Amino acid sequence: MKQPLDGYRICDMTAMISGPLATMQLADQGADVIKIERPGVGDYTRLASNRRAGMSASFLNNNRNKRSVALDLKHKGGLAALKRIAATSDVFVQNFRPGVADRIGIGEQAVRDVAPDVIYVSISGFGENGPYAAKPVYDPLVQALSGLASIQGGADEDRPRLVRTILPDKLTGYVAAQAITAALLARANGGSGQHIRISMLDAVLDFLWHSDMNSQTFVGDEMAQSQAASFIDLIYATATGYISVAVQTDAEWQALTEALETPHWRDDPRFATAADRQDHIDARLELTQERLREASAEHWLDRLTEHGVPCAPVLTRSELLDHAQIRANDSLLETGHDVAGRLRQTRPAARFSGIETSPPRGAPPLGADTRAVLADIGYRADHIQALIDDGAVATDADDQSR
Repeated sequence: MKQPLDGYRICDMTAMISGPLATMQLADQGADVIKIERPGVGDYTRLASNRRAGMSASFLNNNRNKRSVALDLKHKGGLAALKRIAATSDVFVQNFRPGVADRIGIGEQAVRDVAPDVIYVSISGFGENGPYAAKPVYDPLVQALSGLASIQGGADEDRPRLVRTILPDKLTGYVAAQAITAALLARANGGSGQHIRISMLDAVLDFLWHSDMNSQTFVGDEMAQSQAASFIDLIYATATGYISVAVQTDAEWQALTEALETPHWRDDPRFATAADRQDHIDARLELTQERLREASAEHWLDRLTEHGVPCAPVLTRSELLDHAQIRANDSLLETGHDVAGRLRQTRPAARFSGIETSPPRGAPPLGADTRAVLADIGYRADHIQALIDDGAVATDADDQSR
């Protein structure tokens, strides 16, 4: 059976993380993603640290299953080649700052002139309008402006903290991939090509509202989050390492007291109901921490599991590689890359029944597919060579010779 997006072509003008992650989701599901890059430079993540044989881990982990074409869009031949690729594409994705795509001749109308039904996607940082639209943007700035850093800090008056992963970038990538497939479905059902606009700021606000903005939901009855529920998280130290334990229901609370051999906690009026336990969360978590320090992580995980208490070990990045659950899920995949050697990556999280998954193609060297893609869209071999000689396009061999 074919992959879900087999037969669709994506013209990918994006760089860094949010856009490339979005298009990699589509590539993993069978779309032909043609990544357009600047000759001699390419996606900036190619230059990131942690490299082998000139290939960075960051680029490899966000660009597999794609083809790379190196075009100089300042050259009329390069721009013309891009438009011919766009004319054969179902989706055109760019994450330039608002206004830049129009200035370089690849705004929505310019692309729609050659591909009337194309799904045109604009990914921005702060949005296309307003005082921040033209500002440079990176993930921490979106965490700050969206309120995420304040939420991570715990309360309005406490020091804001960043989530220690680039959540806005990656979340925006997943939102974009879902929106693109929805637009393709709408077009297949008789609709026209749409312009999808996604900002990192909007993606994070939407993400937060489902659980963290209840205090701002009732118009006219907003509440300041002046006091955090607790600054004690659900990571506990044991005699040998860290574990996480989380209980919500009365049954889980009772099971916890059985597992920890502390039945007298059930007689404490501070913990009589779920509401009481929430009101006295610091006292409850401090008692739990004191008890868990008395034995090993292995001992407590066995007892907690035996009594049906939700729990898990806290794994380091190295430890997770060999954990039984990760192995059982077959979550990690090792493949060979023609340039970078043996790689370990995750499998796509969504798995489709009835589809045999083949090993992914590794992320391409810069310009690796320039000749093949231009031939696909009708360029003769001599015309391709003339474009290369003129500097309008480049191949991976040209890049390596610099």
